[in-house]
Amino acid sequence: MSDLAVLEARDGANTLRAITRMQPALDFQAGDRLAGWRRPLEQLRDRLPDLRHQTEILQFGGAVGNLQALGADAETVASTVARKLGLRWPGYGWHSARGPLVHYAGWLCELSGALGKIGQDIALMALRGESDIHLSGGGASSAMPHKHNPIAAERLVALARFAATQISAMHQAQIHEMERSGAAWMLEWMVLPQICEATGAGLVAASGLLQSIQRLGTPS
Repeated sequence: MSDLAVLEARDGANTLRAITRMQPALDFQAGDRLAGWRRPLEQLRDRLPDLRHQTEILQFGGAVGNLQALGADAETVASTVARKLGLRWPGYGWHSARGPLVHYAGWLCELSGALGKIGQDIALMALRGESDIHLSGGGASSAMPHKHNPIAAERLVALARFAATQISAMHQAQIHEMERSGAAWMLEWMVLPQICEATGAGLVAASGLLQSIQRLGTPS
């Protein structure tokens, strides 16, 4: 968020042509477009406390999910384990109810998508030329030396689209048979790490991309 704040302070008053339905619309301030990038990130940040409450929970169910081997001590043992791990004990095992991890993956994909929107906008602004944006770095073309390819912006789009394709697999992994599934767990842990990695890579790429912007819009 600090990278966006720097851009808003420096270039927020510059003029940009708004684009609606892929066609030039009206002039507005660069700060208006930056606000469209910033607000989804702020909303995701504001939802973090709820996300933590919904996902930082102890999974402790025993052989078939009901802690029967612990008898009357089950609640005491579970609460103690949760406290020592810094987690919340929901009062039951959730071997076959994967909603918390689906919720977590959804938040990550929403973050990745918000970053991908920034990348898509910057790639299109680079296409429109330096009246919209001036970037440092990027990629040269061996065949067309006049080109300045917005590689970091493209990376954000690719990562966001990759993460978006994975979330459907998380919903597939939500379908557990009976009290515990082996296949669904395998699928879940094939997919969730990739969503985490794509979102983390997107955060790094977005920070570098925003810092590479030399000018946004045209000074009034």
